[in-house]
Amino acid sequence: MRGVGRLAVRRLLQWWSTERSLRNVSVRSKLLLVALVPFLTVLPILFFLIFYWGIGYYDRLLTFKVSSDLAVAHEYFIHVRERVGLDIASLGDSHPLVTTADTGNETALQQLLAERQQAFGLDFLNFLEPDGRIKASSSIWNTRQKPNEAVWPVVLQAMRGQNGTAIDLYSEAQLRGIGEDAVQKAHQELVDTPNAAPTTRRAETDGMMIHSAAPVFDSDGRLLGILEGGVLLNKNLSFVDTMNNLVYAEGSLPEGSAGTATLFIDDVRVATNVRLFGDRRALGTRASAVVRDHVLNHGKTWLDRAFVVNDWYISAYEPISDSFGKRIGMLYVGYLETPFRHAKETAIVLLGALFALIGAGGVYFSLRVARDIYAPLAGMNRTMTAVEHGDMHARTGMQTRDELGSLSRHLDELLDTVQAQNAELKAWGDELDRKVVERTKELEKTNKLLVQAQRQLVMAEKLAAIGEITAGVAHEINNPVAVLQGNLDVLRDTLGATAGPVQGELQLMDRQIQRINTIVTKLLQFASPGEFAGYVEAVGVDEVVADSLVLVRHLLSQGNIEVVHHRHAKTPVQINRGELQQVLINLFTNAIHAMKNGGKLTITTSDWRDENAAPGSSGAHGVIISVADTGAGIAKKDLPRVFDAFFTTKRQGGTGLGLSISYTLVARYGGTITVKSEEGVGTEFVVRLLA
Repeated sequence: MRGVGRLAVRRLLQWWSTERSLRNVSVRSKLLLVALVPFLTVLPILFFLIFYWGIGYYDRLLTFKVSSDLAVAHEYFIHVRERVGLDIASLGDSHPLVTTADTGNETALQQLLAERQQAFGLDFLNFLEPDGRIKASSSIWNTRQKPNEAVWPVVLQAMRGQNGTAIDLYSEAQLRGIGEDAVQKAHQELVDTPNAAPTTRRAETDGMMIHSAAPVFDSDGRLLGILEGGVLLNKNLSFVDTMNNLVYAEGSLPEGSAGTATLFIDDVRVATNVRLFGDRRALGTRASAVVRDHVLNHGKTWLDRAFVVNDWYISAYEPISDSFGKRIGMLYVGYLETPFRHAKETAIVLLGALFALIGAGGVYFSLRVARDIYAPLAGMNRTMTAVEHGDMHARTGMQTRDELGSLSRHLDELLDTVQAQNAELKAWGDELDRKVVERTKELEKTNKLLVQAQRQLVMAEKLAAIGEITAGVAHEINNPVAVLQGNLDVLRDTLGATAGPVQGELQLMDRQIQRINTIVTKLLQFASPGEFAGYVEAVGVDEVVADSLVLVRHLLSQGNIEVVHHRHAKTPVQINRGELQQVLINLFTNAIHAMKNGGKLTITTSDWRDENAAPGSSGAHGVIISVADTGAGIAKKDLPRVFDAFFTTKRQGGTGLGLSISYTLVARYGGTITVKSEEGVGTEFVVRLLA
């Protein structure tokens, strides 16, 4: 345990040093780690867990099935025993037997017993004196020898006036008392069996008997004698075949498997449908040593795979005890494991192939995305390095339309401005240098001061240009956009009807110009929200909600989203209608984007009032608007930042300004926006407005 603890501490320190060293790793390496680590760690772990749990559940399922099979076989075995007992008991109560026994005619009694033995399918049938000695029997030998059967517990039970049925083991001598046929039926040469316990025996000569006895009373209730009978189970193939057909009916096992049933005396198969080869049954083969020890020595039920004769089976064994309480054999059912093992191996291979395919596809896609992110960053890094080394003409040249492309273009524009101003400053400096050179040595000190002033001026101009471009970039974009829009209108008016073939292109240009205007407006509105305040009026929120839903109808239809609008608000609120609509559309759009596979959008409006207001006063009151979705939810770590400017969880298309602007607009009118979210369940935004 101490070694394991030291290893865990060492691994933790290695992980910590790796985490700290990641701060100095290149962005490219970090992107590769982000792309590859989930697929190279999570997928193998997930595969192992599924493999471990799946195989365990599969094995438990097989064990459960064979356990239920054993229960069916056990019930059938009990049923057969009870049927033999009922036959003996019914014969003992029959009028012909009682009348014949009461007369004392042994010949007639023996003939009656022989007839009933055949009718009931018994191997022997005896009528005993009240003291247990045989008076008459279906076997002539028994009649001559007249042994005392009181050694058997079932006979002793019948002598006390009760019916009794049990499984008993008859020795070869006792079987010979029944008849030579019984001896030959019970005799079975042992067959060498792999995995069986060592033994010096060469043959099994004992017989497993369903042994039953019932008292016979006359009309006055006097005990006339005892009726004893039994069925020998050795080589009783109809018994095991019926049991097997009952447990493993046709179609209950997959193709290629086979169900088997067996009766054992000790560990020797004396009745079975297990085959050695061809149609030869595996009589005389023996159970494996581990099964024999588990079942016979310890008296436990075996529910596991076991080697049966020449193959592996999903097996169930239970001990069989005789009327003396001694374990004398086993009852077995099972089915061939091979088809199930092949099915399990096939499932493992398919699962592994599926995980490998998912991993390969995920790695390829992640690497492509990582490359697309890294390429613009690398281009900007090369450009800045070149500028630092004096190449003022270096530019990124990026044309992508995402945020990185926009940043690259802004960097190029900044470098153009800095280069132009630097060239102008350099020209002024050169001119000043020429004038300073023409002056006399008396102005040398002044010249040095001017050189210092020149350097400070260059630095100041650079900083001023950067600040001016950063602060005015949004306003500067409006001028070329206005020119584009004006020329586009002139072009449309000039072409007139002839503009039909390019109408789609003109509309595309209109939409792109409108998109630029929207982005600029959002930037200006975010920077100076007070300058864009609109007309304030009393607004009914449910009407604005309905109008806003119309504007996002096309997104709702594309996303297969159900909309539920609960209208409970009665109080109008003082707010600019357009700004409230902007806030709602932003919340609806975010909810729609969160439900990529469809879902339910629930909008609920209700009135609220300050419960702490003084009695008789109106107090603060207003309206609450709840926008709830059933989408992916927001990660717990991201919730505190959802209203921050430029923060977004969208991989594509998000600017990170929508919620920040919405928060600013609502706060301007004294309201609030709060959010609750749970990953995998959904998100709810609550807007609280003052009346």
